[in-house]
Amino acid sequence: MPDADSARATAREAIALLTGAVGFTEHHPPPRPLPPDGPLGWAGYDEARERASARTGEEESVVYGTGVVGDRACVLLSFEFGFLGGSLGRQTGDRLAAAYELALTRRLPLLALVATGGSRMQEGMVALTQLQRVAAASTRLRAAGLPQIAVVRDPTTGGGWATVGAGADVVLALPGAQVGFAGSRVRPPDADPYAYSAEGQFAAGQVDAVVPADGLAATVTQWLRALGPHEDLPAAPVPRALPTAGAGTGSAAGTGSAAGVSTRAEAGTESAAGTGSAAGGGAVAPLPETGREAVARARDPRRPRAEAYLADYFAVRLPLHGDRSGATDPGLLCGLGLRADGQPVAYVAQCGTPTRPAGYRAAARTVRLADRLGVPVLTLVDTPGAANDAEAERAGAGAAIADTFAAIAAVRVPVTTLVIGEGGSGGALALAAPDNTHVTVDSYFSVIAPELAAAILKRPPSETGATADQLRLRPQDLVELGFARSIVG
Repeated sequence: MPDADSARATAREAIALLTGAVGFTEHHPPPRPLPPDGPLGWAGYDEARERASARTGEEESVVYGTGVVGDRACVLLSFEFGFLGGSLGRQTGDRLAAAYELALTRRLPLLALVATGGSRMQEGMVALTQLQRVAAASTRLRAAGLPQIAVVRDPTTGGGWATVGAGADVVLALPGAQVGFAGSRVRPPDADPYAYSAEGQFAAGQVDAVVPADGLAATVTQWLRALGPHEDLPAAPVPRALPTAGAGTGSAAGTGSAAGVSTRAEAGTESAAGTGSAAGGGAVAPLPETGREAVARARDPRRPRAEAYLADYFAVRLPLHGDRSGATDPGLLCGLGLRADGQPVAYVAQCGTPTRPAGYRAAARTVRLADRLGVPVLTLVDTPGAANDAEAERAGAGAAIADTFAAIAAVRVPVTTLVIGEGGSGGALALAAPDNTHVTVDSYFSVIAPELAAAILKRPPSETGATADQLRLRPQDLVELGFARSIVG
C-alpha cells in the first residue's frame, strides 16, 4: 500500500490506495501503433515516449482495468503524470474509450483517478480531438444509467479536467491538488492561485468534497454503494416526526418512517390528526388552531430543522456540493444517503433560509442524477421563499426555479416530500412532489406569506392573523385542500 501522504502518487499507487495490492486486473485496448514520431512527425517524440516509458514503466499515460473498492466492483482508470505529464494523445484516447466501453459492457461504475496536464502538444489536433472521444464515451455511459466518479489528484488541468474530471457525476479532490482548466504556465500571471486549487474549486461549487488520501477508500466505497447501479428501488419512506426542543426523545436514528402518520381521508379534522403517538413514542403535538399559530410554530427557532431530520433519517450522508456554475447555497443541502438498511436515497433539503439560485441549480442537478441512476428522492421543504434580492435576480433566480420545477416534473423515480417548516410560495413548491407531499404539525404552506398578502391587500398589520386564516395554510387545511397526503406527527 503506498504512502497515503504521497504528494504525487503513480497511477498504480493511486489504484492500490483504493483497491489494495491484489484488487485490480489490468486491461489493454487492441494495439494501434503510431506512425514514426507520431501523427505530426514531431522530431524527437518517439525518444520522449521511450524515456517516459523507461522512467515510469508504463506504455502510456493511462492505466485501466477492473477492480474492487471496498465491496464494490468497478472499472478504474488512472493517469500516470510521470508519462509526459499525464497528457492525452491518441493512444491515451484509445485507453480511455476502452475503459468507458468496459464499464458499459459489464454495467459497472467508472472510477477515474485523474492527474493530467491536458492534451499532448506533440500530437496536435489528433490529441485535442481525443476530448470529443471521451465526451462521447461518457455520454453513452450516462445514458445507460451507470455512475461516474472522478478523484482529481495533483495536478488536474486542461482537457482532462474538462472531460474525465469535471464531467463526472461526483467529483472528489485530494487536498492541495492543483485543479483547473488553465494550467500553471498558461494562466494570467496575476491569477489567484486559490482559484486553481482543490479547496478553491470546492468553494466555487465545482468539487463535491476534498478528501484526505487516507480516507479516500472509505469515501469512494460509500459513494459506490449509494450510486449503484440499482434496480427497482422503493420510494423513500416519509421521515418520522421529530419533537421540538424540550419535548420527548425518539427511538434510534435512521430506523423509522412515518409511523405517526394520518392519511388524507383521516385528517379532515383536527382531532383525527392530533391523536395517538408520534413515531418516537412521545405525545403527538396538537394541530394549530389558527393560521397565525401555524405560521408562528413554523418560524419557532426551537423546532427541528433539516439537519436534524437528515441525521435521524440516514446512517450515512454523502453531500453533493455546489451548482457547477461557480456558486453554492449553504441554506440548501443536497446529496445521497444510505439508510440503516442500506437503501440509498437522494435528498434535497431546505434549511429555513431564502433559497438562492445556486441552491435551485444544485437541487435540479441532484434530482436529475438520482433519476438517471434509479435512486428515489426525498425533499424537505422549509423556506420563507426564494431569495429576492438584486444579486439573486442577476444570478438567474427565475430560470433556476423553473429548472427545478422541470426536474421534479420530469423525474421517473419516486419523490417523497415532507414540509418541515415554512412553505413559502413558489420557492418552496419547486421542491414539492405532486401527489406525494406530507406535512408536519409545525409547518404551513401558502401562496404568499400572510404579512405580504396583507400588505398587497392594503390591510393593517393587525389583520395579518385574519389573512393567515383566509389563506388556509395550516397542515389540516393542506390535507383538506388535497395538497398534502398526510400529517406526520
